Amino acid sequence: MSQTRRACFERVIEAVGEPLRQYAARRTDAETAQDVVADAFLVIWRRLDDVPVGAELPWCYAVARNCLANAERSARRQRGLLTRIARMDPPPQVEAAVPDAPDPALHRALAQLPADDRELLRLWAWEDLAPAEIAVVLHTTSNAVSIRLHRAKKRLADVLAETSTRKPPPTSGHKQVQGRSSP
Repeated sequence: MSQTRRACFERVIEAVGEPLRQYAARRTDAETAQDVVADAFLVIWRRLDDVPVGAELPWCYAVARNCLANAERSARRQRGLLTRIARMDPPPQVEAAVPDAPDPALHRALAQLPADDRELLRLWAWEDLAPAEIAVVLHTTSNAVSIRLHRAKKRLADVLAETSTRKPPPTSGHKQVQGRSSP
């Protein structure tokens, strides 16, 4: 390994390491995020000559996005296997982990959007990327990103407006009639 290559790699990792860690941490659990970042660093090392000077971060986001997709596919296969095993030999008790969400309404609204819209909005809002940088991540044009981003924001606003205007469900199965409940 040449010292020049190592120095170049260290420079790139110094510039993109923390943003990649945050990118992965916002999209998955802590352990998977560490694996995604490690896989991304490996790809960056192997493809160091392909990293564009001046656009390192968007390029590395694209790498991390692909590593995250690989991790999600692997997790789906693992869940499928666990489901098949659980059908054959059910565990005594299974507890579901519920991730903490700083803004549950926003996360519920995002969950109602297509995956492409969610990723686009996250790159824009959470990663603070400009449309030209998002275009690098998504392998498209910045004009396409601008159009898709506008539409995704509109869909998110519509979902948020719809959920905020819904009335909460009644708390009991009884009708209220002039202050009395009737069966």
